Amino acid sequence: MKCYIFGKSNGIHIIDLSRSIALLRAAREFVFHLVLGGKRILFVGTKKQAQSVVKDAAVRSGQFYVCNRWLGGTLTNNVTLRRSVMRMRELEKMEKDKVFDKLSKKEVSRLRKEMENLQKNLIGTADMTAMPGAVFVSDVMREAIAVKEAARLNIPVIAIVDTNCDPDAVDYPIPGNDDGIRAIKLVVDAVADVAAKANEEYSRRTIEAAKKKQEAAAAAAAEAERRAKEGPSGAKAGDKKPHDAAAGHARRPVAKPLARKPADKPVAAAPAQQGEAQQRNVVVGGDGRVALRAARARLHHRLPLRQPVD
Repeated sequence: MKCYIFGKSNGIHIIDLSRSIALLRAAREFVFHLVLGGKRILFVGTKKQAQSVVKDAAVRSGQFYVCNRWLGGTLTNNVTLRRSVMRMRELEKMEKDKVFDKLSKKEVSRLRKEMENLQKNLIGTADMTAMPGAVFVSDVMREAIAVKEAARLNIPVIAIVDTNCDPDAVDYPIPGNDDGIRAIKLVVDAVADVAAKANEEYSRRTIEAAKKKQEAAAAAAAEAERRAKEGPSGAKAGDKKPHDAAAGHARRPVAKPLARKPADKPVAAAPAQQGEAQQRNVVVGGDGRVALRAARARLHHRLPLRQPVD
């Protein structure tokens, strides 16, 4: 603690408040991010000066607390603690259902005393089904068992450390006077305020996330209903099926090909016609054009060819 002590006067050590403020800010920042992530803090203050302060701050911020007596194994033996909580809930239900009215006075007195003792020690941790995210201790020397259990489970410890304490056992030490009610109230309220603020922000985000999830589920249900109406093929039930051109063509009757007549055999040409065909290819000497006209005229009138002159 030497690094956190400003000086000494008349045998009284004076704490350096500048270091206390810086460490308190660091602890508040850690608590804010821790609670914002959905975890909770366990406030421990069994000293007479801190009991009411710790309880009020924890209830106001919605955190767990132990203000009467630290039961050994609260963290390391949580299974046994859950059994005691179940017994306390059972007795509370019996009282609510007026089962005590059917029992004798001696039996009712014994059960009421048992229930009061359980409530006195467990009421602050009755809903702590899981390990807390951090432990806040008002006096490290008095709550040494709580600090050891938290260190064994690797749970961060935030504590007010006085000049007679060892700060090495604490993850987030806050130098201060752990005997004065006002000093304890100042630090506890500062941590509880930031925890309450982070708890509200966490609740708001949780509600928004649940709302978005509900909207997404409704949209998915609407989409599934729309697809169910359309059918497995993706087309609406009232729509007509598209015309299948290939299927329609296949159902049409196939026209039979027309039978072709056998081709006529070529007829042999008459001898006269053969002569005329040969005459078309005759080349006559002299004027070619005059000879061609005479040949055409003879063919037209079917005149016999003129004998060539020797």
